[in-house]
Parts: sequence; structure tokens; C-alpha cells
Amino acid sequence: PASGPVTAVASAYQEARRCAGALVALGRTGDGASAEELGFVGLLVGERREVSGFLSGALGPVLDYDARRGTALVKTLNAYFGTGGSLSRTAEALHIHVNTVTQRLDRVGQLLGEDWQEPERALEIQLALRLHRLRTHMPDA
Repeated sequence: PASGPVTAVASAYQEARRCAGALVALGRTGDGASAEELGFVGLLVGERREVSGFLSGALGPVLDYDARRGTALVKTLNAYFGTGGSLSRTAEALHIHVNTVTQRLDRVGQLLGEDWQEPERALEIQLALRLHRLRTHMPDA
């Protein structure tokens, strides 16, 4: 069997084919994207299926911000999505004022970009939150 550069080229070719197929399935015929650029779909079609890279791309700035400042943006996002995007129910779940929820979500927008609530992006963030929770509670995951 072949090894080294030949295997790497074959592997890259197969990943490129899977990415192209994913783009067609997503209605993006004619577009190009790497597995990393495909977000969560890239996890499914990518050669390495790199969870850390996906988490970093989808949530990295929020995770870093929480770690540096001791804030609870990840917890707020979990509650926000868990309540179907209800600010008042998020505030109730976290036992904080609704204005605090709004301020935290504004910060999320600054960190992740104003499109973070758009359906496709919100789905990726929710998936990343679940993967992060799994990794936090299951270190070998």
C-alpha cells in the first residue's frame, strides 16, 4: 500500500470530493469551501473530523472571554437557546435581570458577529455548545 505524500494526496482528494458533495447538497453549487469553512457540516465530511477546530471557530471568542474575565456568556447562551430565545425566561432561568441578559447577548454579538442569531449560524453555535458541554463533562470525548 502507498504511504507518505501519495496517501496525503489521496486523502485530500477524498475530503475535497466530500466537501463538493456537501456544497451541492446545501444548494451551494459552484461554491468552494474547505471542511473547516463548512462549519458543523465540515465535521461530518472532513478527513480529521476536528471537533476542537469546530468549537474554536463557532465559540472560541466567547469561551476565551469567559475564561479571561470569569463571565457567564456560555451559560447565558445555553439558557437563551434552551428557552427558545426568550429573554425573560432566560433571565428567570439564570436568576438575573432581563437587562443583564440583553447586555450579555450584546457582548456575544460583539464577539461572534452580529449574524450569530441567524438560523444557520445559531444552529452551529447550539451544536458547538452541546459539544463543549460533552467535552467538559466527558474529558475523553
